[in-house]
Amino acid sequence: MSMFCYQCQEAASGIGCKIRGVCGKPDNTAQLQDLLIYVVKGIACCVERAEAAGQKLDQATARFVSTAIFTTITNANFDDKAILDRIREGLTIRDAWRAKGASGACACASGCGSELPDCVLWTPKTEADIMSKAAVVGVLSTEDADIRSLRELITYGLKGVAAYAQHAAELGYEDLSIDRAIVEALTATIKDLPVSALVSMTLKVGETAVKTMALLDKANTTAYGKPKITTVQLGVRTNPGIIISGHDLRDMEDLMEQTRGTGVDVYTHSEMLPAHYYPKFQQYDNLAGNYGGSWWHQNEDFESFNGPILMTTNCIIPVKGSYLGRMFTTGAAGYPGAAHIADRPAGGRKDFSKIIALAKTCAAPRQIETGTLVGGFAHDQVLALADKVVAAVKSGAIKRFVVMAGCDGRMKERQYFTDVANALPKDAVILTAGCAKYRYNKLPLGDIGGIPRVLDAGQCNDSFSLAVIALRLKEVFGLEDINQLPVSYDIAWYEQKAVAVLLALLSIGVKHIRLGPTLPAFLSPNVAKVLVENFDIKPTGQVAEDVAAIMAGR
Repeated sequence: MSMFCYQCQEAASGIGCKIRGVCGKPDNTAQLQDLLIYVVKGIACCVERAEAAGQKLDQATARFVSTAIFTTITNANFDDKAILDRIREGLTIRDAWRAKGASGACACASGCGSELPDCVLWTPKTEADIMSKAAVVGVLSTEDADIRSLRELITYGLKGVAAYAQHAAELGYEDLSIDRAIVEALTATIKDLPVSALVSMTLKVGETAVKTMALLDKANTTAYGKPKITTVQLGVRTNPGIIISGHDLRDMEDLMEQTRGTGVDVYTHSEMLPAHYYPKFQQYDNLAGNYGGSWWHQNEDFESFNGPILMTTNCIIPVKGSYLGRMFTTGAAGYPGAAHIADRPAGGRKDFSKIIALAKTCAAPRQIETGTLVGGFAHDQVLALADKVVAAVKSGAIKRFVVMAGCDGRMKERQYFTDVANALPKDAVILTAGCAKYRYNKLPLGDIGGIPRVLDAGQCNDSFSLAVIALRLKEVFGLEDINQLPVSYDIAWYEQKAVAVLLALLSIGVKHIRLGPTLPAFLSPNVAKVLVENFDIKPTGQVAEDVAAIMAGR
């Protein structure tokens, strides 16, 4: 096979993509991403050895590691040149750390001593050397299926953690203890550790995910205010517009500042919808509304939008030539033929002048829907309504909260989540975050005593809010175990940020999670058995049966 990738829910045949990614990722791109992870693991190993010799992880290295890992997340970067550049930069950083740690030995529990792994020693001389190495360092280089499964589960969780750490860092919030945990987990995947140690590390990644999402929550709310209940327009105006997709709120801020007073409106798309919930962004008169649906509707949404598109992160799908000339990427995102906006200078803003100039030459967006959406139910807002929520639960008006957070995707099986939302009794409330909400956030599900039956906390990283809400309700009801709450989990997953969220939930003790529309292909039968036995993770099933079990707390 020319590649092997099974990090997302669309893994071909439920096994893995072997010729070309279902996401559109070519085989050579997949291999280069594997090699970038391999180089980053080499950096982590060298950092660990250097720390044994008295050195300390620095912020510049930490930022490179998280950016490089983020680059490999599903649907973020399809640009081979950009990935090659990161590989070369990573090799330089690795070698510098290797020199610093020349007198140090690995401090790991397995005691691997002074022996250096290949990810530290390998040094290419030509691009051909790089491509040759890229073909042999992927997932299948680990032969034991269970060890491979756990190593990849750790790595994929780290991809989500790295993404969230990057967003926080862009707002000036960095925590080297998080970066140190990333280094420790990366090195665990190249050591000869037993299954039990890797299982423990997997849960530790979940703990790191909780800490990282809390840091990002603090960064976002400090910069932009605490989300509040907000009505978002779905129609369009007559001005030319720019559509911004992805997750990076700092990019959103830079764009809003530079479009203010230009006659150009800005529309959010997919995971950028929750920007509307922050008070800071509500101050911009040219923030027009949300356009379209979740990430996999891009071809239709971007075609009809008419104006420029700014992709700040994943999720990018293969771009049609009809709008490639209007596509811009930035940060960890990249696509061949799309203009890339450089990183912001220290203390400054990214330069979006080219996007704005292009927007002024474009027609206004074509209207594809009308109406409104209501969101902004992050933890502070929900806890402000705690008395009302608790009273509704005690009176029996609310029987169950159903956490339906996570990702959307194009597989027809995802209709399950729409059908569950429609089938839930009218005394059930859906808690959501991430783009999974597009499966049901436009349904007329009504409210319970003024409490909407769909409470949207925000982006996928705002799943942290759902955990905070659950933990707070546990205190309010005087319960000893979070699993005693009238809360069920029916999670849709697609890519690695959802993996980080899943591990975060497991780390705080949540059990009985339904996960779908399929269980991850990277879970070996034995690893899946461990998760089932310890956490009662189960696949989504038939709608009627699942709804009955959910309402019964099973």
